[in-house]
Amino acid sequence: MTVEPDVAATDAEKVEPPAPATTRKTVVIAWAKRVLIVAVLAAAAWSVYSQWDKVYPELVKLPWQSVVLSLVAVFVGIFLGPLVWKIVLSDLGAPVRFADASKFYLVGQLGKYVPGAVWAVLLSMELAREAGVNRARSFTAGLVATGMGVLASLIAGLAALPVMLSGRPEANQLLWLFLLLLVGLPFLHPRLLTWSVNLVLKVLRKAPIERRFTGIEILKALGTAVAIYLCYGVHLWLLVNSLGSPRWDTLILSTGAMALSMTAGLLAFFLPSGIGARELVITGTIATVLPLPQAIALALVSRLMFTIADLAAAGSATLVAYVQKRRGVPVPVPAED
Repeated sequence: MTVEPDVAATDAEKVEPPAPATTRKTVVIAWAKRVLIVAVLAAAAWSVYSQWDKVYPELVKLPWQSVVLSLVAVFVGIFLGPLVWKIVLSDLGAPVRFADASKFYLVGQLGKYVPGAVWAVLLSMELAREAGVNRARSFTAGLVATGMGVLASLIAGLAALPVMLSGRPEANQLLWLFLLLLVGLPFLHPRLLTWSVNLVLKVLRKAPIERRFTGIEILKALGTAVAIYLCYGVHLWLLVNSLGSPRWDTLILSTGAMALSMTAGLLAFFLPSGIGARELVITGTIATVLPLPQAIALALVSRLMFTIADLAAAGSATLVAYVQKRRGVPVPVPAED
């Protein structure tokens, strides 16, 4: 006797779960997110356009090989950024794929081109939510990753300390930044970092993380962040060497200059992408090995290259996520907050 399969049960298994109900709130958030993305893209594009006339004459004077290799170093550093987020989120109990981390980190970073740090944070939180990370976890991961970045930049920035102590006024004004290193280093201890993260979550009225941060993951995140600034140092070093004789000590100087300039730009959050603050640090440091006009020109060229790389990296991360979706790669369910 042949038993017929339960057709009703089979059909029921094929029925997909109902889509979440569309409310006025979800519609408003969706449109606000689209408007924000358009705004940050426009701001980044304007940044390229507004600098082009000043930078192009200097850019064409540089050997094309140095420009290409310098841009490659920028891209490598930029794509290491999502890896820091991925490590931190895994320790927060919210593991994500590298492709997802790249999308919400790289696209979210474009928010820095709009004055005020809040836009980058909001955009990253909304995109992370689409990757299955709730807003509280993504906000906390952003704080931890940013803190790691600041500490890593100051560690790399120690390379420029001899120049800063040489008496240049522009550099001496930044010595106070190293106080942040003394304050931040204790928070690399797993217990203290976990306590501080849970304190933030408590203020947000969210559940604490289920497990304590691990020392190996903290070191991996910090090491990756330091590697980012090494890449940025190579980027500047290649440009500097294209105008002078190759020197290995200039690589150390360039790494310190880029690291400290990034932190200075981060602290100047009221400026679009820290414009002006970064250039001041780079110019003041590189002017010790090149004439001042050339140092200013390289600082502007570096700014333009970073803007182009930011746009290209965000676009490629979005494209990869779109292709994966078209190929049927499982899409994480948006997290509940």
